[in-house]
Amino acid sequence: MRGTIPISVEQAARGVTRWDALAVLLTLGLLVFFAEASRHLWQPLAELQQAPLSLSPEHLPEYAARTTLRMFLALILSLVFTFTYATLAAKSRRAEVLLVPLLDILQSVPILGFISVTVVFFMSLAPGRVLGAEFAAIFAIFTSQAWNMAFCFYQSLRTVPTELTEASRTFQLTRWMHFWRVEAPFAMPQLIWNMMMSMSGSWFFVVASEAISVGNTTVTLPGVGSYIALAIEQKNLWAVSWAILTMLVVILLYDQLLFRPLVAWADRFRFEQQAGAVPPRSFVLDVLRRSKLVAALNAPLSRLWRRSLHLRFFAAPRRAPAAIDDNRRHWGDWLWLAIVTTLAALALWRVERFIFTGVSLPEVGRALLFGLATLARVLVLIAIASAIWVPVGIYVGMRPRVAQTIQPVAQFLAAFPANVLFPLAVSGIVVFRLDPDIWLSPLMILGTQWYILFNVIAGASAIPSELRDIGANLQLRGWLWWKKVALPAVFPYYLTGAITASGGSWNASIVAEVASWGDTKLQASGLGAYIAQATEAGDLPRIVLGIAVMSLFVVVINRLFWRPLYWYAERKFKLG
Repeated sequence: MRGTIPISVEQAARGVTRWDALAVLLTLGLLVFFAEASRHLWQPLAELQQAPLSLSPEHLPEYAARTTLRMFLALILSLVFTFTYATLAAKSRRAEVLLVPLLDILQSVPILGFISVTVVFFMSLAPGRVLGAEFAAIFAIFTSQAWNMAFCFYQSLRTVPTELTEASRTFQLTRWMHFWRVEAPFAMPQLIWNMMMSMSGSWFFVVASEAISVGNTTVTLPGVGSYIALAIEQKNLWAVSWAILTMLVVILLYDQLLFRPLVAWADRFRFEQQAGAVPPRSFVLDVLRRSKLVAALNAPLSRLWRRSLHLRFFAAPRRAPAAIDDNRRHWGDWLWLAIVTTLAALALWRVERFIFTGVSLPEVGRALLFGLATLARVLVLIAIASAIWVPVGIYVGMRPRVAQTIQPVAQFLAAFPANVLFPLAVSGIVVFRLDPDIWLSPLMILGTQWYILFNVIAGASAIPSELRDIGANLQLRGWLWWKKVALPAVFPYYLTGAITASGGSWNASIVAEVASWGDTKLQASGLGAYIAQATEAGDLPRIVLGIAVMSLFVVVINRLFWRPLYWYAERKFKLG
């Protein structure tokens, strides 16, 4: 099969087309956006205090640009983390012993916990400058994106169909080529759906990352999140409405400019292509593909990438004799387990010493009781969300046209911060004299329920055509079709979404269990409210205690409930 003839820049310049002009306009527009959004990075922090945040709508475009830049940079960091951390966890059995439980812990650590520990460090990287505060905000947003993407990529690498692996062995692909030619393409459709979810879900925590106080340290960066926080503090409904409208415009823009092109590009990597299905389209992707200038500029990078795939450095190592190999592996596994156990024990000892310098034993019992209250909320909410969104996700995922229509709507709903509903929630609870312990709970699942929907849509769209044909030939209908075809096919994907939604709900409890509207403040009894109060007071021992208890609950639930289900799904429902 002949390759594409390289086009030089001079040849491309002779025949500039309208596609080239559009591509140049898009590129220049992005460059101007990045330049405008980043021009304040070296501004002294004192100037932020001299020019306080304004609720005037005319400032929202600038605030939206700065928030979007933070989220985009966090997304790039999340991708780098995903391709390294998740790949190592999936490829190395010894690394998996440490990295997967650590991912559970990282997913359960609340964003306020990360900010409390890291804000001083990041601000010290650029003393007295806005750049240090921007580092802290970007890292906080990164923590709301990375864990979901890493876990979904890990799950995809663990469930690559056996026929693809066998084909790779037949063609004697190196490990590097196998990863980029087989595993990464197979995982790409689900990863892109989870990138959309992570990007949208990070809006939920933008308020915390841009407007936060930890003890005597106060960081307030111009952005949509801090704008919403100020609007809620001043009980300005018009400002809240303007913020929602701005969010909608931003979500539509990055859907059209980033995610829709990625979805259309990744459609060719689907393991199963549906007969007669209309592939997703993207005007931006069409422009980039038809532009000769883009092809000319991309040709050297393409050649360099193709050459890197043939580096022999990544070739599979020679196999040692089986007996020696098994013996070394046995002793190596025991040694590695001993090292991990020792490090875990040392970490627990250090945490225990730090906590009990400022916390009494009854306080630990109080935090555990609050954790049980939050656990009950999380379990009930995940069950309700699963009952609603699994059928909807299967319906949407099996209909590509519907999925393209639902995609931007779901992104907007996933991005809708719970803080925006505080006026309605607080006012309704006060007027009708409702119990905050019950009626503040739905705010916990508002942003995280979409992890279930997005992953089920990705799973339903990947159902093999053979499985659909078998169901049709056997005339499976009603509950029998759901039991034998639909639910088993999406079960591994659902578990990825449910585990992430569960961890995210714990994280969201810090925002949802304490709701305020002006001077009116409501609080539910739970671990999230406990951590929020400790953070506001700058009480580090109680902050660490709350985070430790939350991590303990999440890890135990994942180990005893979610992981066994995940391993069962991996064995029973793996394709091929």
